Amino acid sequence: MAVDVARLLLGKHKAYYADFRDAGDNVLVENIDKIKVTGNKLEAKIYHTYSGFKGNVRDITLGTLLQKDPAKVLQLVVRGMLAKNKLRDKRLKRLKIVT
Repeated sequence: MAVDVARLLLGKHKAYYADFRDAGDNVLVENIDKIKVTGNKLEAKIYHTYSGFKGNVRDITLGTLLQKDPAKVLQLVVRGMLAKNKLRDKRLKRLKIVT
C-alpha cells in the first residue's frame, strides 16, 4: 500500500511526470489501524530517533509503534520512499491519514 501512496504523491501515474516538478495528487488513507505486517518485522524492524544530545538515541520496534500510532508508521515508510530533496516536505503535506 505504501508503494502506491508514494507513487501517487510523486505523480508518476501522470503523463507529464517530471522528477523536478511537483505534480502529484492529494492522498487520503483510511482505516490505518488495520495494517497487517508479514514475517518477523514486528519485532525485528527498529526505528531510531536521535535528538542531538549525548545518549539520546531512542529505539522503538514496529510492533510498539503500531500500537501507539499507526499513522506515524505509514508516514515514516512513505517518507523513506520519496526523493530526498526540497519537494519531499511539500509532497508529505498532501498525505492525509485517517484512523
